[in-house]
Amino acid sequence: MKMLETTGVSIEGAHAVVLGRSNMVGKPMAMLLLAANATVTIAHSKTRDLAAVTRSADILVAAVGRRNLVTADMVKPGAVVIDVGTNRTAEGKLAGDVDFNAVREVAGWISPVPGGVGPMTITMLLVNTVEAAERRAGLLN
Repeated sequence: MKMLETTGVSIEGAHAVVLGRSNMVGKPMAMLLLAANATVTIAHSKTRDLAAVTRSADILVAAVGRRNLVTADMVKPGAVVIDVGTNRTAEGKLAGDVDFNAVREVAGWISPVPGGVGPMTITMLLVNTVEAAERRAGLLN
């Protein structure tokens, strides 16, 4: 959510598609987006006409675990695309669920893999750890 906030795109009222239904990423992300007043659709690798569903998204969060599943023709021009996927190429390099090079030509904002959600996750864990320590020490209410 912090990453989305930095894009400057209004989450409230936006149509968000969460591609993935895992308990670790997909479902919690859908709930966070709902709490921010987005209209949320959860899709997955078995969704019929997946491209039509993803093309309707103002915000697309890809968390399926299938390398390059999301292609440029599946993204609405100007959409925010958050790639949470972690996959390996044949060479062992890290790759996301989104075909980054093709989709960046269509998207208004896109997170890279590596270098996007992973470092942000670590940062937020550290922020939460410091905040918890401060609360425990009585430095925060």
